[in-house]
Amino acid sequence: MEALKLAYGGVTYIAKLFNCSRNTIKHGLEELGAEEILPRIRNRKKGGGRKAILDKEPDINEVFLCLIKEHTAGNPMDETQKWTNLTRANMSDLLAREGFKVSRNVVRKLLKNNGYVKRKPLKNKAGGGHVDRNSQFERIAELKDIYTAEGNPILSVDTKKKEKIGNLSREGKIYTTETVEVYDHDFPSLAEGVAVPHTVYDQARNEAYVTVGTSRDTS
Repeated sequence: MEALKLAYGGVTYIAKLFNCSRNTIKHGLEELGAEEILPRIRNRKKGGGRKAILDKEPDINEVFLCLIKEHTAGNPMDETQKWTNLTRANMSDLLAREGFKVSRNVVRKLLKNNGYVKRKPLKNKAGGGHVDRNSQFERIAELKDIYTAEGNPILSVDTKKKEKIGNLSREGKIYTTETVEVYDHDFPSLAEGVAVPHTVYDQARNEAYVTVGTSRDTS
């Protein structure tokens, strides 16, 4: 409105004052002079504002599918059933490398548009403490303090929980296009094998080394 109050050159003056183009000022004046009145709950016309990234980048969906293809597995008996081990953060990083800087929310929309929903595997297919325990841990803590003060390493060597390999249930959820059916019981006889993680952890350096074998023997 101030541009109208000024004499000739008012549009140019206001544009320089607010560091914007003359067209922006003119467009604003046209909207002010229009008869259309927006509802009180809106401050811009319907459809106004920044366009969604999925509308601005029509190729993003094709690039997205190509990227997750390398991290996708599926059911050989049902090609519509697929799943990926990537997280939304992983997918966002991969898209950024291809020039698409998008949020995890955009990745969620891409997943939904392609039929991926986070699910847990469906179980549907047939198929005592020591009396001196506290004193033991107190002694371990005492020795750790002594070794740390002397600059000696403190290594923790152990075997983690065994994991049965095969078409069995797993904790957590992954993105899939269809429900993944697994055996309704996790019997060892149904497993194709067993994986045993071994860990060596340096407490002072906060570094660990993990190997996966088929035996509990850590030697």
